[in-house]
Amino acid sequence: MNIERALKLPKKPDQSFFLWGPRKTGKSTLLKSTYQEAKFIDLLETDTYIKYLNEPWQLRKEIEYELEKGTLNKKLPIVIDEVQRVPFLLDEVHLMIEKHRLFFVLCGSSARKVKRGRANLLGGRALRYELCGLSAIELKEDFSLEQILNRGYIPKHYLNNNYKKQIKSYIADYLKEEIAAEALVRSIPLFSNFLSAVSLSDGEIINLSNIASDCGIAVNTVKAHFEILEDTLLGSFLPAFRKRPKRRIIQSPKFYFFDVGLVNHLAKRGDLQAGSELFGKAFENWVFHELKTYNSYNDPNWDITYWRLSTGVEVDFVINDMEIAIEVKAKEKITNNDLKGLRELKREHSKIKKRLVVSLVKNNSLTEDKIEIINFSTFIKRLWSHSL
Repeated sequence: MNIERALKLPKKPDQSFFLWGPRKTGKSTLLKSTYQEAKFIDLLETDTYIKYLNEPWQLRKEIEYELEKGTLNKKLPIVIDEVQRVPFLLDEVHLMIEKHRLFFVLCGSSARKVKRGRANLLGGRALRYELCGLSAIELKEDFSLEQILNRGYIPKHYLNNNYKKQIKSYIADYLKEEIAAEALVRSIPLFSNFLSAVSLSDGEIINLSNIASDCGIAVNTVKAHFEILEDTLLGSFLPAFRKRPKRRIIQSPKFYFFDVGLVNHLAKRGDLQAGSELFGKAFENWVFHELKTYNSYNDPNWDITYWRLSTGVEVDFVINDMEIAIEVKAKEKITNNDLKGLRELKREHSKIKKRLVVSLVKNNSLTEDKIEIINFSTFIKRLWSHSL
């Protein structure tokens, strides 16, 4: 199945850029289809990796030789895949951008080694793109909510009936190639236990002390492990909305894995069925995924947060300074109790512009106090047509 990705890279870039994204989201496929005639350097190839690891300056020598012979088209970018494996190459790339006015596309699944090494991310001279997992807008008529909530957003997992084994292999490869190979932690088993513990709290407020106690590790180690998850793009924090509170609010962040299929496996959820509590949790992860993906691809510079009172009343997502508030309910019938958070938010912040409930309802509706209750398919159409 050929899926057209919603992330549009410049066909003829006039500036170098990084393309980041979690493992197996389709970065290499996207680059090869976008830049078919470009020089492509794949650092997953063992001989290529070893050559540049030992002598990164070889890249400059090779490219300068091609320039001298006239065999390199300067109008096309030079693509380097998995650039985080040899971060010192960025020093050479930086030099060639300055010296020869070349354009580079630098692809990777983790910026950790790059940020923590000598490489300087090209001194701010490169743009940044991020490829996320599959969006419903990309799948079009092949989109299935039940399928994506069980299999996740990684293309090969979503499209393959043997997705459970693939997800298991994905996690094993992540621990082996991203964590163990880069010596990011002292104990792989302890980090694996940490992953499982965090998966049980996907989409919930993070309590570092509780996770540390559950895993038998120090709080500082938990903090460091979360940094690894962020740097390797396995998940991200959702901050709390904190501006001008009238009542006491919760200020700790939530954490979401980038792929709900991984969460299902790590948390041993089994097959998710509509109507269950776990289906609802997966549904919330998916809505966050769509919001985050849209924000990344279209660059509206949304500030996405959540809002929660100390009493437990909350709203799942707040966009910008009370521009849009979204409550997520995996239900076909929405009750007044489901609207409590949005109504409390209106009392707290009267200037809020729009309140939505994204749900499984068959027919969209509007309450007397202007809360829109919409089906998830309507949410996708409005989100990706820039009319949320």
